[in-house]
Amino acid sequence: MPNADDEAAFQAADAAHHLHPFTDYKALAAEGSRVIVRAEGSTIWDSKGTAILDGMAGLWCVNVGYGRPELADVAARQMRELPYYNTFFKTTTEPATVLAARLAELTPEGLEHVFFANSGSEANDTIVRMVRRYWQLHGQPDRNVIISREYAYHGSTMVAASLGGMTAMHKQTGMPLPGFEHIRPPYYLRDGGNMTPDEFGIAAAQALEERIQAVGPDRIAAFIAEPIQGAGGVIVPPDSYFPEIQRICRQYGILLVVDEVICGFGRTGNWFGAETFGIQADFMTLAKGLSSGYMPISAVMVGDRVARTLIDEGGEFFHGFTYSGHPVACAVALENLRIIEDERLVERVRDDIGPYFQTRLRELADHPLVGEVRGVGLIAGIELVRDKDGPVFFQPEGHAGTICRDHCIRNNVILRAVRDGMVAAPPLVITHAEVDHLVETVRRCIDQTQVDLGL
Repeated sequence: MPNADDEAAFQAADAAHHLHPFTDYKALAAEGSRVIVRAEGSTIWDSKGTAILDGMAGLWCVNVGYGRPELADVAARQMRELPYYNTFFKTTTEPATVLAARLAELTPEGLEHVFFANSGSEANDTIVRMVRRYWQLHGQPDRNVIISREYAYHGSTMVAASLGGMTAMHKQTGMPLPGFEHIRPPYYLRDGGNMTPDEFGIAAAQALEERIQAVGPDRIAAFIAEPIQGAGGVIVPPDSYFPEIQRICRQYGILLVVDEVICGFGRTGNWFGAETFGIQADFMTLAKGLSSGYMPISAVMVGDRVARTLIDEGGEFFHGFTYSGHPVACAVALENLRIIEDERLVERVRDDIGPYFQTRLRELADHPLVGEVRGVGLIAGIELVRDKDGPVFFQPEGHAGTICRDHCIRNNVILRAVRDGMVAAPPLVITHAEVDHLVETVRRCIDQTQVDLGL
């Protein structure tokens, strides 16, 4: 079998057998995979021994940083004691029940019930099932349409991708499925025009009411939104946006789902993005930072309004996964939450490293290619534009962003390109010195991008 010490043989085996997610397979085979062999804190190392600053915390998920022995020890201890049992057949395990109770304590008031899954995609699939079952039990089975937003990302299963607003995903596999609608996002740089941010926030939110009226209020089941649209380009809503969304949902009696897969567990300087933006939701989607990526686990927080209907009137709910409430994943998640709390990582993001990160990144706004730097806490987007006056965006879309991303990777800082924006979401344990290194590297890479574009 191939060994990572022999990089060429290992890359050949990878190309021959391993189909990576979200990958151009032909291009990857020509280039060869970069083999990551170890990690600690905010740094990963490849098979050549190169240290790489991970400005994306894996996939927005390694909140407590890499190399935590406490999490490895808990996983090993739980595997020795009870490596697996299901939560079907009227059974539970200690880690699953304790974690459910802990999440009910941590999340905003009214979210008292938890359904466990293995990924954000599965959690959002579960929410669609619960939403439609709720309205069915209320004698309104035609109320099954769920509204989301352009550039939303809610997962990659057929249902979760239909919830999302990623058109490239939709085009490849005949999505969205029936029963899903999308409205414009609160993307001020692109669509704000001459409006103030608050004016635009209200106007963007009113697109929800317009779509409700167009489809029919008696057909709309729910609206789903990320507090900050992460994979959509770190689109931060104006302060006026979510209060107006909340008003519209209440006026029409529709359920409100807040997808906290990226924003949850400290990234915005609160435990949850809903707290940062004052959102009161009927459902909350949790994943990623729940275990800091050390084990696959997700959770659906279900509000009392829905939970009481499902419990009191629903009978058997025909839905679940083999690994729902997996005892090892739940034990690791509990220890991860303890670390976040004991080390006061949420407060650190709110009071220290988050403001420092945002201040340093905003120094890039003076660069001629930077149209906007936006973000909250330890999530940020740096939007590249051809001309700040307008602004004038690059065409074709995504070309400049890809160039800049590739320069960052060659300079051993991992950022992600979304269209022509560079996005960052480092571990919550990133140091001031590492932030300085990230910002200085990104500036050099934007300079190199400008040269490559001939501007």
